[in-house]
Amino acid sequence: MKRLYSSALIACTFLSISAQEVVWQKDIKSSTQDFLSQVTTTIDQQYLITGSSIHPSTGSGSAAESQQPNNGYDFHLIKLNQQGEEVWEKYFSGQNHDFLSATVNTQDGGFLISGTSFSSKGLDKKEESKGGSDIWLIRINEFGDELWQKTIGSNSDEEARAVIQTTDMGFFVAGNIQNSEKGYGSKDVLIAKLDKNGKELSQLILGGKGLDEVEKMIPTKDGGALLGIYSRSNAGGSKKTENFGEGDYWIVKLSKDGKVEWEKNFGGKGDDHVRTLALTSTGYLVGGESRSERSGNKTVGIEEGTDLWLISLNERGEEIWQKSYNFRNRDVLMGMSVLHASDDKSSKGILLGGYTQAEGRIESDDETFWMLYLNEKGEEQWRKYVKGESKKREERLSDIKLNRDGSIILAGTSAEELGKENWKIVKLGDRQIDQLIEKQDIKIYPNPVSEYTYVEIGFPSTSSGTTPSTGSGQGFEAEIIVYDMGGRQLQSLKTKNKVTKINTQNLIQGAYLVTVKTNDNKTASAKLIKK
Repeated sequence: MKRLYSSALIACTFLSISAQEVVWQKDIKSSTQDFLSQVTTTIDQQYLITGSSIHPSTGSGSAAESQQPNNGYDFHLIKLNQQGEEVWEKYFSGQNHDFLSATVNTQDGGFLISGTSFSSKGLDKKEESKGGSDIWLIRINEFGDELWQKTIGSNSDEEARAVIQTTDMGFFVAGNIQNSEKGYGSKDVLIAKLDKNGKELSQLILGGKGLDEVEKMIPTKDGGALLGIYSRSNAGGSKKTENFGEGDYWIVKLSKDGKVEWEKNFGGKGDDHVRTLALTSTGYLVGGESRSERSGNKTVGIEEGTDLWLISLNERGEEIWQKSYNFRNRDVLMGMSVLHASDDKSSKGILLGGYTQAEGRIESDDETFWMLYLNEKGEEQWRKYVKGESKKREERLSDIKLNRDGSIILAGTSAEELGKENWKIVKLGDRQIDQLIEKQDIKIYPNPVSEYTYVEIGFPSTSSGTTPSTGSGQGFEAEIIVYDMGGRQLQSLKTKNKVTKINTQNLIQGAYLVTVKTNDNKTASAKLIKK
């Protein structure tokens, strides 16, 4: 497949006065239908774009070049640096279709990717199919090299949906399973717990007597997980709560050992479809789409078509507030990020991202990326569309991330016609959000450190065309120097990035001083502890 990579500025149409500025755009062009699933922000503020594409050549992981192409969909990964430039591109191929669904960055700087595989052993896939479709997991390092892989499945059809890393460095993997002998309905939720090396520790199936599909999973502060499940089941099977309508938000909290701690249903009499979850200082945010008027435990109505419905919960799953928002027609929520205070004791804002589809009447901004920014109480602060330098007929946001420095990454597909979806990645700087970020001149994490640490430089960039929030620093340069406590220089490196990875493996246990010197004569220092 021939691909063209280009970076260009885009224009944004604002619905309200804002202080946003485009930092860069990356267009990844294709002649076939490419599916973009997620953008994952690394600890050093690089970006892994993941999805599925048809790769005409052989697998780029461990498969030999002499093997024949499979002519199906493969896992497709592209890593971008802080400036939006490609670092590497990888494909992982089976002999049939393989669709990448979810990615999580790991504590060591690598990733675990999870997808649905219809392939048996061959090419990059090292294990046989378990029967039907399976969940295929691949752990890679920061360079895209495979560390291990695992296939989870049974005689039934499994599909991957979400993956997280837990506080014990292991993983929860969530997906759906159809017509399982161990299940309860036509489709149930499958959760597997793995250790850091991919050994399966436990499995859990959740479901009622109807259809239940997991849409999102996030890690909780106590080492467990929170699942957002679209449920069309009443109580029965493992489900203890009743539905209010056609489809409900079913929220399930798991302990660190994978046991159900509590479950809650939220919905009206119509169809309500959960899409995304986020942690807040007081508990959780649950977001999705609603077709229900005020009914059940839904206390907000709908304006037109399908509205966005957001619920704030405490850590026990009890409602704090709920709100609805409308862009007209069918509003599809695809991502949510929460801006936290530096002490993590308060949440300062909520960023939602999605797109709108026409239902009957066609509006000018249908099929366009949109953003909605709320305060911590869910009150709207601003909304805007991001159209791009050349607006395609169908542009659908897949994911949105609010970065620590106040910048925003939007990732989605852009197509003039079905079957030719390009990937479109946009980075925005936002001075309004940037002003809410509590900055330090130099920040080191993790600290104490065992192998690698990250140095974040908080000085604002003064070069033209770059806001303090971009993190890309056109014209910004700095030198990072590591001294021992006797003043002897041990390491020195130059960087153009606001976040830089430092290798401390050669340092002996003890205390060190890290000093940053910028090209505009600013200096800051902080202590580093080596374990």
